[in-house]
Amino acid sequence: NLVLCSKGIPQTLAAFGLESFLDEAGCKLVFYLHRVARGVSLSTTCLLSGFQAITLCPSISRWMDLHIRSPKCIVLCCFLCWVLHLVVNIYIVRYVTGPVNSENKSMDKIYLYCSSPKPGRLLFSVMAVIYTLMDGLCLALMVWSSGSMVLVLHRHKQRVQHIRSSRLSPRTSHETRATHTILILVSMFVSFHALASILSYWITQLQNTGQWLTSISVLVASGFPT
Repeated sequence: NLVLCSKGIPQTLAAFGLESFLDEAGCKLVFYLHRVARGVSLSTTCLLSGFQAITLCPSISRWMDLHIRSPKCIVLCCFLCWVLHLVVNIYIVRYVTGPVNSENKSMDKIYLYCSSPKPGRLLFSVMAVIYTLMDGLCLALMVWSSGSMVLVLHRHKQRVQHIRSSRLSPRTSHETRATHTILILVSMFVSFHALASILSYWITQLQNTGQWLTSISVLVASGFPT
């Protein structure tokens, strides 16, 4: 919800023609909250997949400490995700300068409602590496945990196949429905996030970014939290 509100509402207001409705503090807050919420959304979704895999997969549960499945550990992990992204994205407070600067657009990356100077090569490289590592790790863990659950469900379906075959039930098994749900969700998560990351990188590299590309990027980025 925070991701959708922090970027969707200002973008919608700007699309309807409202200009300079945010001051410098408002621009900094909106961009900071969006980046933090985006990272937390991805991290907590990854944690959810991991805890589900630990609960479902007996091979993982054998070597994982039993306390990792307790609610206290889940709360602690979510808290650490918030702290991590609050710290990592603190540079945005200095990076985003405020409302659109119509007098010197050549020096700014122009959004519909806020502007920011082009990042230095060192800052851009460091943050690109940090974001790539964090996002890549989360997506990899999400794919791994989802694959583990699908494999466990497939093996369980094979073990109980002889029991269900005697019932002559035409309904789709619970394992099959769960497998389809897992595959659809993880495919959507990875696709939306990967495409949003590519568009975001593309926008930072272009000299003159069209408003249509910025709007498409915001729409795609909203797909993951939605």
